Amino acid sequence: MTLEVLATLMLVAFFVLLLIGIPVGLTLAATGFVFGYLGFGASLFNLLPHRIFGVVTNGTLLAIPLFVFMGVMLEKSKLAEELMDVIGLAAGSLKGGLGIGIVLVGVLMGATTGIVGATVVTLGLLTLPGLLRRGYDKGLACGVICASGTLGQIIPPSLILILLADITNQSVGTIFAAAMIPGLMLSGIYVIYILVLGMVRPDMVPAVPPEERAQISGLQLTGKIVRVVAPPIGLVIAVLGSIVAGIAAPSEAAAMGALGSILVAALGRRLSIQVLRETCQATTRISAMVMFILVCAQVFSLAFRGLHGEKLVQDAFTLLPGGINASIWFLMALIFVLGFFIEWIEISYIAVPLFLPLFINANVDLVWLSTLICINLQTSFLTPPFGWSLFFLRGVAPPEISTGDIYRGIVPFVLMQLLALVLVFFFPPLATWLPKAIGW
Repeated sequence: MTLEVLATLMLVAFFVLLLIGIPVGLTLAATGFVFGYLGFGASLFNLLPHRIFGVVTNGTLLAIPLFVFMGVMLEKSKLAEELMDVIGLAAGSLKGGLGIGIVLVGVLMGATTGIVGATVVTLGLLTLPGLLRRGYDKGLACGVICASGTLGQIIPPSLILILLADITNQSVGTIFAAAMIPGLMLSGIYVIYILVLGMVRPDMVPAVPPEERAQISGLQLTGKIVRVVAPPIGLVIAVLGSIVAGIAAPSEAAAMGALGSILVAALGRRLSIQVLRETCQATTRISAMVMFILVCAQVFSLAFRGLHGEKLVQDAFTLLPGGINASIWFLMALIFVLGFFIEWIEISYIAVPLFLPLFINANVDLVWLSTLICINLQTSFLTPPFGWSLFFLRGVAPPEISTGDIYRGIVPFVLMQLLALVLVFFFPPLATWLPKAIGW
C-alpha cells in the first residue's frame, strides 16, 4: 500500500471517528499513531517528543489560560446582565433598538469574555422573554441572540485568533489587529439589517413602550451607562491596546486582563472565594482541553506529513481551475461545510494546516487569509445540526420557541457572515490596513 493511499485512508478514518462521536483529541492521536506506524513503523515518532516540547513551551500559548480566566471571571461577575439592562434602556426608543442593544452587548462581551456559551445563554435568559413580550418576531429574536453571542470569536481577544496565529506562525498582535475592523464591520452589518427591518417591517422589531422607558430618568440612565459600560471598555482598551500598540506581549496583556477582570468583579461586588474557585476550575478545564488537542494534533501532523499527505493535497489543488483564488475559495467552502458537522478547533488544526504550505508557496498574505478563516469559522457556531450557539439557546429558550424558530432565525445572520467574508476577500485592506498602519 502506497504512502499516498495511507494518507487518504488516514483522513477518512479521522472524519469517521469524529462523526461517530470519538473526542477530537483521541481521534487525532489514534489515527496519527496507527497510520504513521503502518507507513514507517515506530521510527516516525522519534521527533514527537521534540514537537510536543515545542508546544508546551510556546510562550504565546500562555495567553490562552489567562484570557480564558478573564472571560470566565467577567461572566461570573454578571457583566452581561448589567450591560443588557443599560444598553436596552438606552436604545429602546428606536424600532429594533433592543435588537441593536443585544448586538452591542455581544461586541462588548466578545471583547472581554469571548465565551460563546456564556454570552448566548446569558442573553437568551435575560432578553428572549422580554423580546417576545414586546412583540419581536420569534425567529429574529433567536437569530440576533445567537449571532451576537458568536461575535467573540472574531473580535479580539479570542481563542480562534490566538490559535490561528500559532498555526500560521504570525504575531498574535498582528492577527488581533487584522480582525478588529472585520469584526466591527460584521457587527455593523447586523445593526444595519435590524435598522432596515425597523423601517420596512416595524412589526418584527417594535420599540420599547414609552411608559416603560419613563421608569428611569435621563440623568439616572447616563449614570448607569458610565458605571456599567466604562469598566469593560477600559479593560478592552488596556488589554487590546497594549497588544496592538506593541507595549505588551500577548501573555503580558492577558495577565493584565486577568487582573483587570478581578478588579471589575470586585467593583461590581461580585467577587468571592466561591466565584474565584469556580473561575479557576473552569479555566483549568478549558485550557487543558485546548492543550490536549494541540498535543494530539502534533501526532496527526507528524504522521500525515510523513505519509506525504501535504504533497497529495498540493497535487489535488493543481487540478482546480482559477489559480490561487480558486484554491482559497475551495478552502473557504470546505471550512463552511465542515462547520455543519465538527467544531472550529478541529477545523483549525486539520483543514488549515493541510492547505497552508500551498498558500505559503503562492505568497498569499497569511494575515489576510487568517482573517478570512476566522470569519468563516464563525458560521460553524450557527449552522445546524451541530451549531453550538443553537444548542445553547435551545437549552434556555421558553417553551413557545421551537427548534424551527431558531433555525429560521439564524439563516439571515449566516448569510451576513458570508457577506462579510466576501467583502474581506475582495477588499483585503479591511484586514491588512490596521496591522500595517500601526507598524506590525
